[in-house]
Amino acid sequence: MICIVLAAGYATRLYPLTENFPKPLLDVGGKPILDHLLNDIDKQGDIKGIVVISNHKFISHFEKWKNERSFKNPITVLDDGSTDNDDRLGAVRDIEFAVRELDIKDDLLVIAGDNVVDFSFGEFIDFAGKKDTSCVMCHEEHNIDKLRKTAVITKTDDDLITSYEEKPYDPKGCLAVPPFYFYKNKDAGRIGEAILNGCGTDAPGSFAAWLSRQTEVYAWDMSGKRYDIGDMESYRAVQRIFGKKVK
Repeated sequence: MICIVLAAGYATRLYPLTENFPKPLLDVGGKPILDHLLNDIDKQGDIKGIVVISNHKFISHFEKWKNERSFKNPITVLDDGSTDNDDRLGAVRDIEFAVRELDIKDDLLVIAGDNVVDFSFGEFIDFAGKKDTSCVMCHEEHNIDKLRKTAVITKTDDDLITSYEEKPYDPKGCLAVPPFYFYKNKDAGRIGEAILNGCGTDAPGSFAAWLSRQTEVYAWDMSGKRYDIGDMESYRAVQRIFGKKVK
């Protein structure tokens, strides 16, 4: 299994902090956000490589970060070629780019590199292994404004997704989907097909939503919390939780 880290965004809501520095490498509790994620993922026995997708503007930051790390698994840093927020490829095209560029034939663990969690990805990987299908994570969210800004699913008692919507105005349920996905290799190979059939390319969950209408996709109930760092308020909140204040 290969872990693909989506890290090619421009984080405009965090300007000026991220105007010349990538959000996934911002400090949280004494280490980069990305380290919080990969320190756990690198320990999982099913993982055999890590791919970080950057944009051209921030590629040197990620190369420097890579050279200072000593993870068990090899790290590949990819430049998707975009130079500003207006010409970004979008998360779905970035996944397709990585699969094509590196000729990946393995299953994928795809994560957004700007989140922090307090649980192990090993639990999710085990769940996906038992289901033997592509899978997503989910958690309960009862704030309607937050549901309108994220992906929302419904599912059966045995965790099969029955509906999947990106940023619905009138959500069918209260299960929000964070940007963490497991894709079987045969499904990851359908991204081009999905795009040709109208799949959105910006939101990372757009492909999972499309895929859930083509084949069985299951959802794992997160066993802990996920902290999304989207703006200064949420960044300060995460820093308070992890013990370091932002000025």
